[in-house]
Amino acid sequence: MQRLEPGVFVIKKELPAFGEVKEYNLDETPSFGLAALTSLFPVIFMAISTIYTMTALHGIKPAHPHGLASIMIMLGDPVIAMVISLLFAIWSMGFSRGRTMKQISGTIEDAIKSIAMLLMVIGGGAAFKQVLIDGGVGKAVQQMMSHSSLSPLILGWLIAVILRVALGSATVAGMTAAGLVVPLMHASGANPALMALAIGAGSLAASHVNDAGFWMFSEYFDLTVKQTLSIWTVLETIISVVGLLMVLLLSVFVH
Repeated sequence: MQRLEPGVFVIKKELPAFGEVKEYNLDETPSFGLAALTSLFPVIFMAISTIYTMTALHGIKPAHPHGLASIMIMLGDPVIAMVISLLFAIWSMGFSRGRTMKQISGTIEDAIKSIAMLLMVIGGGAAFKQVLIDGGVGKAVQQMMSHSSLSPLILGWLIAVILRVALGSATVAGMTAAGLVVPLMHASGANPALMALAIGAGSLAASHVNDAGFWMFSEYFDLTVKQTLSIWTVLETIISVVGLLMVLLLSVFVH
């Protein structure tokens, strides 16, 4: 790999996706606890909301929640959690350290500038994925594979791979493939756990330009599209193939 892509293994002092690298005086930085709390604020809100939903509401969100339930569900919404976390970060990273609103605004502006292009690329990939989904790619794959004589595990993996290549999203590919192979799984008597593992392995294969993760890897490691294809795409495909081989090996011992 180093012979094929020597530029990848050069130590870089700056990465465009991270913006300008600055050096800080540790005495002027916030404490570790406050910094960790600020970073984890969205996770904390969503975790509390999820635990409340699973315990108090028995895992079912009501269509029209009232009282405490409405508050907890609202806090678990990703957008609300991020807005509250941003306000807390303005205080913890700004006002509590004696910074003015003008200085805080400048910091936020610089942060947005450094990730703007990355967000646009990820958004474009997600839009392309949605176009393919709305165009009926899932149904086309189902019709194409409906009369195949392959092993149900290989077929489930292959459907997930095709959807992954077409749609980009591993989550969408896995969920869509799971829905498509349910009738096949019942008809063939395939082990549900092994089928889930096969689909999960297939959903990782061949990450390319319609996958947001592809562009995140490319931008954060400052790689060209060619380098990302030869490293990230190949890595994901190897993981997928090895995963399928392990599932097939397990199928020999699990009936």
